[in-house]
Amino acid sequence: MPEPTKKDETPNAQPEEDANSLKKLSIELPHDNVPLSAMGRKDSVWSLGEGQLPEDLDKPIDTPPLSTLLIEKPQGGSITVGEDITFVAKVEAKDLLRKPTIKWFKGKWMDLASKTGKHLQLKETFDRFTKIHTFEMHIIKAKDNYAGNYRCEVTYKDKFDSCAFDLEVKEVEQMSQNVDIRSAFKRSSEGQEDAGELDFSGLLKHREPKQEEAPDVDVWEILKSARPDEYEKIAFNYGITDLRGLLKRLKKTKKEEKKSEAFAKKLDPAYQVDKGGKIRFVVDLADPTVELKWYKNGQEIRPTPKYVKYIFEHKGTQRIMIVNNCVLNDDAAYSVSAGDEKCTTELFVKELPVKIVKDIEAVKTTVNERIELECEVSEEGAQVKWMKNGVEVPTGVRSRYRVKSEGTKHWLIIDDASKDDTGTYSLMATGGNTEARVQVDLKPLKILQDLQNVTVMLGQPLKLHCEINPGNVPGRWYRNGQLIQPNDRINILHRAKNHRLEIESSSIHDSGDYTFVPEGYTQSLCAKIHVIDPPKVHLDSLNVPDNTVVIVAGTKLRLEIPISGEPAPRVVWMKGERVILDSGNRVRAETFADQTCFTIEVTEREDTGNYKIVLQNEAGEDTGSVRVKVVDIPDPPEAPLVPAVGGDWCSMTWDPPLYDGGSPILGYFIERKKKQSSRWMRLNFDLNKEATFEPKKMIEGVPYEVRVFAVNAIGVSKPSEPSKAFVPLAVTSEPTMLVVDDVTDTTVTMKWRPPETIGAAGLDGYLVEYCVEGTDDWIVANKGLTEKTKYTITGLPPESKILVRVRAINAAGASTPRTLQHSILVKEVIEPPKIRIPRHLKQTCIRRVGEAVNLVVPFMGKPRPKVSWLKEGNAIDPTHVSIRNTECDSIIFIRKADRNHSGKYEMTVKVENHEDTAIIDIQIVDLPGPPQYVKIEEVWGENVALDWTPPKDNGNAPITGYTIQKADKKTMEWYTCVEHYHRTCITISELVVGNEYYFRIYSENMCGLSECATQTKDSALIVKEGMNLKNPEYTDHDFKEPPKFTQPLINTFAIAGYNATLNCSVRANPRPKVIWMKNKIAIIDDPRYRMFSNQGVCSLEIRKPNPYDGGTYSCKAINDLGEAQVECKLEVKGGFTFYELMQRGVPLHLIDKYMNEAKNVEAEK
Repeated sequence: MPEPTKKDETPNAQPEEDANSLKKLSIELPHDNVPLSAMGRKDSVWSLGEGQLPEDLDKPIDTPPLSTLLIEKPQGGSITVGEDITFVAKVEAKDLLRKPTIKWFKGKWMDLASKTGKHLQLKETFDRFTKIHTFEMHIIKAKDNYAGNYRCEVTYKDKFDSCAFDLEVKEVEQMSQNVDIRSAFKRSSEGQEDAGELDFSGLLKHREPKQEEAPDVDVWEILKSARPDEYEKIAFNYGITDLRGLLKRLKKTKKEEKKSEAFAKKLDPAYQVDKGGKIRFVVDLADPTVELKWYKNGQEIRPTPKYVKYIFEHKGTQRIMIVNNCVLNDDAAYSVSAGDEKCTTELFVKELPVKIVKDIEAVKTTVNERIELECEVSEEGAQVKWMKNGVEVPTGVRSRYRVKSEGTKHWLIIDDASKDDTGTYSLMATGGNTEARVQVDLKPLKILQDLQNVTVMLGQPLKLHCEINPGNVPGRWYRNGQLIQPNDRINILHRAKNHRLEIESSSIHDSGDYTFVPEGYTQSLCAKIHVIDPPKVHLDSLNVPDNTVVIVAGTKLRLEIPISGEPAPRVVWMKGERVILDSGNRVRAETFADQTCFTIEVTEREDTGNYKIVLQNEAGEDTGSVRVKVVDIPDPPEAPLVPAVGGDWCSMTWDPPLYDGGSPILGYFIERKKKQSSRWMRLNFDLNKEATFEPKKMIEGVPYEVRVFAVNAIGVSKPSEPSKAFVPLAVTSEPTMLVVDDVTDTTVTMKWRPPETIGAAGLDGYLVEYCVEGTDDWIVANKGLTEKTKYTITGLPPESKILVRVRAINAAGASTPRTLQHSILVKEVIEPPKIRIPRHLKQTCIRRVGEAVNLVVPFMGKPRPKVSWLKEGNAIDPTHVSIRNTECDSIIFIRKADRNHSGKYEMTVKVENHEDTAIIDIQIVDLPGPPQYVKIEEVWGENVALDWTPPKDNGNAPITGYTIQKADKKTMEWYTCVEHYHRTCITISELVVGNEYYFRIYSENMCGLSECATQTKDSALIVKEGMNLKNPEYTDHDFKEPPKFTQPLINTFAIAGYNATLNCSVRANPRPKVIWMKNKIAIIDDPRYRMFSNQGVCSLEIRKPNPYDGGTYSCKAINDLGEAQVECKLEVKGGFTFYELMQRGVPLHLIDKYMNEAKNVEAEK
């Protein structure tokens, strides 16, 4: 075990020296009148310092059973006062599920966990690689009262281990005799600087602290004159708690020898003698007449005539006691008393080591021989120990080993040696040991007759015989490595050199490798026994009639047929001339010890047939036959036909399947589904016996498909191929409200309304027919179907009468015709023209410059009227104004309006001698110009009076007001004072005294503010009344700079449906114009966007964005000195449906683009 570590010094003293030092310490103090309980050991007095009462020393300590947990135990050590020392304990945790519990104790029951502080520290570490817990106890700057016995206890569940060790603290210098002994040995208390030291006073009963008084007695003198058994009482009376430290200091104090009245010379403190020697104890008496008594460990030694152990002599005043032939029992405390006085000493008996004089010699022999091992030692009657391979040799009555000794010689005898006696034998004595190797070998084995291989028929007797030398060697019989025990059927014989194994009736299990092993030899005799039996296949185990197995196709077929025969027969399965191998994937034949297995993993129709089994071995041959019949579900029928279709029904037919699966067809199941669906629905739950069916309750206009399943006793076939898709359809109802719309000399125009019931088939168009009155010959007017509800019949003879009817046509056919109830005369009727001016055109039509003008003016008249347009009485230039006329209206269109297009337009509609006119007033307006002149009329106090003239150009619209702005001359930042002001003069109030202002005015009409403003040439200085301020002249600093973005835009992710904001900051002078763009297109008047600009911070708020709003957003700032631009990407997560985008007003081409992009993103994912 490793020694404890110490910072300043590592103790090197040997254990014997430590023991002697303890004994020397114990005899320096007087031991007169020491109780017997305290004299059991030389250091028993020092245990009082550990808080243990003397009467408790002999009591047993209850501890759990010890187990080996500590792989490294703490070792005792010795240090000087003020030095540091560390004690280390290690526990291996390979077999532990959790950390063990460790406790450190001082003395018997003092737990050091509560005493940790600056002088005592406990530490725990764990190494994950070596799986070792390390526990350390550090004592820092040790004091002399730290010395004593310590203990380390480790517990884990029901396991326990402990280790005791000592700590010796050496004094640096001699303590002054003038120091107050009571204060020197008073323990430190809590809260003081030395708190945390090993203070044992906490174990005593707590008393109220008393005021310390100056020492008025000499406690040292009291202790010097007192007996050792009174030290504890004196310490208690004078408040000394560190009794252990007191005794150490007292031991080092030079004590004045009192002159003895009885002894002129006392015994020496200690004596030492070798074992077997003699020792003389001599004392000088001051009074020879005093009666003298000798004691050994408190028991009086009385002289006896026959016992010469102790000899007492008198020589003058000397009294001598001689102890002859000292043994270990004489190691004790001796004392002599003369009257009331007594002196004591101690005798130490030293035992001499026993040395080896003659070593053991190696022995090599054979079994059954006698072995004698001899050794000679240096001392007669010495106690020695015989060992074999490190284990003590048992020498009891029943032991094979005998031990003999004679004088200094010792023998170990083995009468009948065996091979197990081989090993290393040693003899151990106190002064050394010797060892030798003993080798016991077997006698050579000779085989006179070896075992022979035998082949025998099943049920016949079996005999094995062999001869070996030596003949007295027993042996064992083995079959296939298993020991054979004799029983009623098996008989084992051994006579001299002959060894026999006889079996009355052989069985299959008797086959195998037989081995005879002589006991104690590595050689063995081997032979093979082969029991044979003719093969036979047992088909009765199938339990099927005629050996015919019926199996459903698609299932697994496994036939296990028992077979017998020895050796195991060779099995061959055949279907016709084809041999079935055991390596097949789907069909295979496997052979085991007692059966053959035929397996078809998934049976098919082609597996039907006769299968032959052939068994062969050296004893004969056997065959068998098994028929396998595979039944299956029928083949699916052909695809059904749908010859007839109605509004919610159809009729279908089909042909039976070509193969019925080996079982007659019981019926059919029919299913249908919508063409765009994948879910089939069963139409009949009872089998349909016929090959026709009529499905019903179908949805009109929905494409359907039908299929058929055939059913036999095995199951349902696979479905047939689906029929061609068909749609249940019905014809529409007849058209409604058939009327005559127009009649000319050769044409008749009819119009009507769509049918009330159209149906799911929809409406493909209309068929118009007519016939001349008086005939039944209906003539089709339109060669192709017309989708419009108006048609003109042409090529009619003038002034003839015709009847007209209309049919609605769809995929199901023609509807019932709608016939006009009266005949029509083919002759045109004149209708005077009439202009029907819309209500919004009866007032002046106002448009802004640049906007498009598109006016539709309907009119009536027959035949088709002639339309003409005039502007202010003049013809209209077709290069500026486009006019398009139809049969019922006239359209005037101006692509980009200009102020020159303003005026009154006159429309004239004429039919022969009839005509009608209408006038439309068009006004094109624009932004007005600025006021012509702005001047400052008067400045007084904080007020300025302004006057201006209206603008020269009012933008072809009346001026609705003016906007007045002011600007401080220092900053020239414009602020609006008044908006929508109607007069041409105004007084601006609440101006700041000391500032100088400029003013500018915008004019406003229905189109908005003028593009520029008119500014005052002079400035208005606001001065305090009664004072004239002369303004100093300064050179103005040019603060102008081009736009520069101080904070760019950041790429942003937004959630669809939640507002998103883009922010940036720009610096420029003069104030820049900020333009927001999406994908390089300016955002103007879009209600989904809100733009803010405050103190250079520009923000764009996107209200409830959708994925269409994602893209690249740019912010451009422009002023007279330049421009700057930043951009970012916005991605909107969460999509919208087509319907939601339509509700939000997104154009169709953008919706289509968004849908395609979403599909591409999903495809990439």
